[in-house]
Amino acid sequence: LNDAGLGDVEVMLEYALPMNSKRADAVLAGIHPRTGDPSYVVVELKQWSDVVPDEDDPLLCHVPSYTQPVLNPIEQVRRYCEYLVNFNGAVAGHPERVRGVAFLHNATEFDAAALRDIESDQRGQLFAGDTRGGFIDYVRARLSPEYPGAAAADALLAGKAVPSKQLMAVAAQEVREREQFVLLDEQQVAYRKVLNAVRKAQQSDHKEVVVITGGPGTGKSVIALSLLGELYRRGIPALHATGSQSFTKTMRKVAGARKREVQDLFKYFNSFMTTEKNSLDVLVCDEAHRIRETSANRYTPAARRTGKQQIDELIDVAKVPVFLLDEHQVVRPGEMGTVEDIRAAAARRGLNCPVVRLESQFRCGGSDAYLRWVVRLLGLEPGGPVVWDPDDRMQLLLADSPEEMESFLDGRRGQRYSARMSAGYCWQWSPEPKPGQPLPADVRIGAWARPWNLRGDRSVSGAPPSALWATDPAGFGQIGCVYTAQGFEYDWSGVIMGPDLVWRGDRWVTDRTASKDPVFKRSTPDADVDRLIRNTYKVLLTRGMVGTVVYSTDRETQERLRELVGAGRRVAVTA
Repeated sequence: LNDAGLGDVEVMLEYALPMNSKRADAVLAGIHPRTGDPSYVVVELKQWSDVVPDEDDPLLCHVPSYTQPVLNPIEQVRRYCEYLVNFNGAVAGHPERVRGVAFLHNATEFDAAALRDIESDQRGQLFAGDTRGGFIDYVRARLSPEYPGAAAADALLAGKAVPSKQLMAVAAQEVREREQFVLLDEQQVAYRKVLNAVRKAQQSDHKEVVVITGGPGTGKSVIALSLLGELYRRGIPALHATGSQSFTKTMRKVAGARKREVQDLFKYFNSFMTTEKNSLDVLVCDEAHRIRETSANRYTPAARRTGKQQIDELIDVAKVPVFLLDEHQVVRPGEMGTVEDIRAAAARRGLNCPVVRLESQFRCGGSDAYLRWVVRLLGLEPGGPVVWDPDDRMQLLLADSPEEMESFLDGRRGQRYSARMSAGYCWQWSPEPKPGQPLPADVRIGAWARPWNLRGDRSVSGAPPSALWATDPAGFGQIGCVYTAQGFEYDWSGVIMGPDLVWRGDRWVTDRTASKDPVFKRSTPDADVDRLIRNTYKVLLTRGMVGTVVYSTDRETQERLRELVGAGRRVAVTA
């Protein structure tokens, strides 16, 4: 910058993108020499000297020091620019003020030339070490030497972190075109309760917390998407957030499949650690039973550790925070999204906190009888297990082996039903193999063995990434765990009960030593482990829309299931 005569341009290093854990290497702030308006250049710096584009996808490239492909730096900085325009109020109405450039200062033009195939606009330029003069000309054309950049930098830092009107208009169109939801009874009550709270918040200095609670398939996520669509149509700043990577990625895929920028409206619960209070009108917290004690983890820099509880951050960030949850789906230690937790946090602030309970459900074939059978089976409601009394909505079957279960479910797939197999976390999980190598068959029962679903966000050996296991047809071949199944549904569900929950005499016994789930620490109390394991099987047993097939690896438990499911309801492998 000094060589360019731009010593008074302001430099923001490690600029944190709003409501996001990503950071741009540098943002240069100054005044445009021609228009006199604030001007910003986002710079992505790379020390690479050896880089080649991916053969199949020009948006990816390979660097020797990385084992996985990485994003082409031109695309990386372009996306940073787009995100900044979509979420920073200082530039939301002036997208032309933001430009982007990747500077590979250790590479030559010859090294970097192959990356330029995607270079198509002012937000994605690239310069190498031997074209440094071109880089100097580039910044001179966008930043004036005559004016200091401090005021422009201050304006960007002070810009309100909200979705831009333009982004919400695009999202409204996306959600409208995909919206095929008809909200019924208490679903509509919950929907209206939120919109009424938003109306009061706009008319006066009013803040209200709304809780919507219900079991699997009661329509919580349908309500969430309907609310987002309506709020975006009205131009009201709102975001969607969850604590589940699988669920958030799927929501991004569903609601933003054709408009990439819409995907950024779907956040994680830990995205709001440093966001200004009440900067959003509405925050829709879906799967709120996944709220954790704190947003910080071992990778969180000390400067971003606020000491606040995550539930307080979520309430503080919006005038109308909305929490949608199922208390029986808390499956990890440290998850604390219960109605009582949220009510207590609201009460500490003197806030009204209405609760809407959803009763009618649309999962498990709409069978209230099946849901009651599951919660009684697992002791999540008093009264003890009862024999399954079949209804005309949901099928419940018992398999005598995992081979029988898999063969039966594969037959259903042949009839164009979707099907998945899931299991309790009772088998070790090997590291993922390198591309092209088979997945390790970790889930072993006798001579039968299958791999777990993938952990990562890339497909390996034909298996879908973790977040898409439940929705990609290629997920049938791997065994899902509770963290990839939670929040999703499929026609037929096969559930393998492992040795962590077994029937002994007249009651269930949880064996924490049989669980391989790394979230259970020595310090996790036995009572918590017991509750979380039961909740895990409740989640797994309520994923099926048409039917559920269950099998236990434990002989006494299998006999008890035979009594409860009914001796005549075994799977018919030839069906």
